[in-house]
Amino acid sequence: MTDTRRSWDRPEGANFKEWMETRIARFSTRKYDFDALKFQADFDPKYRRGQMRYIGTGGTGVASDMNTIPAEHFTFSTMVIPAGHEGPSHLHVDVEEVFFIMRGKVKLVLEKDGERFETILTDRDVVSVPPGVYREEINIGDEDALMCVMLGSPKPVTPTYPPEHPLAKVKR
Repeated sequence: MTDTRRSWDRPEGANFKEWMETRIARFSTRKYDFDALKFQADFDPKYRRGQMRYIGTGGTGVASDMNTIPAEHFTFSTMVIPAGHEGPSHLHVDVEEVFFIMRGKVKLVLEKDGERFETILTDRDVVSVPPGVYREEINIGDEDALMCVMLGSPKPVTPTYPPEHPLAKVKR
């Protein structure tokens, strides 16, 4: 028999309060995970960034996180990118990725089929990057950049790097 329960279904025997508490991920109960993408920072310290997961685990390769709300249709996390650091160019083939800049100054580089687009995102700017478009985020400000990251899938395919990028050859 197949389990047809969804992550948001009310658990057997739970009262309304107990059920709703399982749907809350509080800032006070999480910390930035600088290890989720550590293999990138081990290759080059400029790739060091921290992820704080709220809903699901995103596309980082973190298999599970019991401190998150299970993802049913998308993932949600915050990312801190220290000044001068960057998220390397990467590609999601199966999912839209949204970046909402809460604080900071981020240079966004998008590439597809030899075409390139660059722009600067600042406080409260948002971008939706379609599947199949390479994306790279570079903190060009003097302070940590803080952004929300949303992926349109509960467990997206692990992203890849451009073939010529040095991280494409690094074992995860």
